Amino acid sequence: MTLTLFIAAVVLMTLGFPVAFALAISASLAVFVGGRYPQLVVFKEMFTGIDSFPLMAVPFFILAAELMSGGALTLVLLRFASQFVGHLRGGLGYANVLSLTLFSGISGSALADAAGPGSMMVKMMEKAGYSRAYAAALTSSTAIVGPIIPPSISMIIYAMQDEQVSVGGLFMAGFIPGILIALAMAFVNWRVCTQRNYRSTEPRPSAREMVITSIKAIPALMLIVLILVGIRFGIFTPTEASVVAVFYALICGKWIYRTLEWKALPGIAARSSLLTASVLLVMATSAAFAWVLTVEGVPQQVSQTIVAWNLSPVTFLIVVNILLLIFGIFMEPLPGVMILVPILAPVALALGIDPTHFAMVVIVNLTLGMITPPVGGPVVCHSCGDACFHGRFDA
Repeated sequence: MTLTLFIAAVVLMTLGFPVAFALAISASLAVFVGGRYPQLVVFKEMFTGIDSFPLMAVPFFILAAELMSGGALTLVLLRFASQFVGHLRGGLGYANVLSLTLFSGISGSALADAAGPGSMMVKMMEKAGYSRAYAAALTSSTAIVGPIIPPSISMIIYAMQDEQVSVGGLFMAGFIPGILIALAMAFVNWRVCTQRNYRSTEPRPSAREMVITSIKAIPALMLIVLILVGIRFGIFTPTEASVVAVFYALICGKWIYRTLEWKALPGIAARSSLLTASVLLVMATSAAFAWVLTVEGVPQQVSQTIVAWNLSPVTFLIVVNILLLIFGIFMEPLPGVMILVPILAPVALALGIDPTHFAMVVIVNLTLGMITPPVGGPVVCHSCGDACFHGRFDA
């Protein structure tokens, strides 16, 4: 069964099948070839994989991000970020990094970052004289901060796979890696803009203008504070926080900024439903794929083999980093978490590695795979300058 599972998955993804369909078909084919279980077990495991209360946070965080974009809160955050760095050389690039980092504290999704402020920044940068290829590459690279800075859909999924960690603990641990990536992107922007002489045409805002813009941004920024403080101090669970985020975004867009119209809600709900369905479908099929590995004893065999190698914790982490970077090239983060965590997390625990530390290693490495071909996630596209599934851009 195991051989059939991997061969089928590799062949199907090589042929261009969507990841979810490739995983589902390979799991079904492995069960058929094995002959020990009925095909119905594949559908059962798919349903079980998404039958979880914490998982309810995923559609609500996605909906909150869509409401933020539809209610012009995204534009408010862009203006807030631009006032500090927009007048510098390469200012729009810095504004891109800063605004996407701020939006990461709301969306929890790289796609939401790319589709919201990301697509707007690409158009603004191109209009200001930046290369569209560079604008798209910078936006795509910064958008991966979305699943790292809390709230994070990937962290919610990870906590479901490893009982040694909590969603709240992972949310708190995501700050430093996310900020380090944002700083790295800012440094890259400085180098590129210096070499290509991308100068800013934006005037430096006056102190009065900065105060007014900052005051207008307070309601949008408070959503980030509300989510993190509420979870950190146990006021509500991450799932409840996602619902709070939806209502807060709706109130801000409709009654505070007064830019969200009732007639826009059906479109927002439709986009959120489409993205939620794609995420849950990947998770469901990943659960079936992981079940086949489990019944075949693959996690146990791999764990015993690695432990027998007598690796030090540092050596193990280096090997895992390389493995995850390679794995992320061909597999999206969510199925990667569901398939690899049950295999690797017990080994890390046996070696004395802190579970939260190891969780961040896994999440960051797999998230980097979203911008590597051939299976890059939906990012800001070089050919159309918007968030789409072409995934075609070059730096």
